[in-house]
Amino acid sequence: MTAEDIEFLNTIQEYADKVMPDIDPQKVQISEQLQKLRPILQELAMKHKMTVEDTFIKYMDLATERAVNYENKMNDEFEGVFAQPKMPKY
Repeated sequence: MTAEDIEFLNTIQEYADKVMPDIDPQKVQISEQLQKLRPILQELAMKHKMTVEDTFIKYMDLATERAVNYENKMNDEFEGVFAQPKMPKY
């Protein structure tokens, strides 16, 4: 992920934290989330000369990439911590 990608993602995430501080993304419809994010998506679309739809797609791709990287990092850091000890066979 480039520095520009990180800035792009952080800009949307900071905005989302302000306009949807207590939202559970698993319970709130995507259309409602999109409505709340639309102003920042439009702003970034104009800045980067993209459509709002492409801006949203880029955001989702970057958010997914960040989540996968975080999961991989946690798996590496905690490898074996939660492993079950092997039980002896009788």
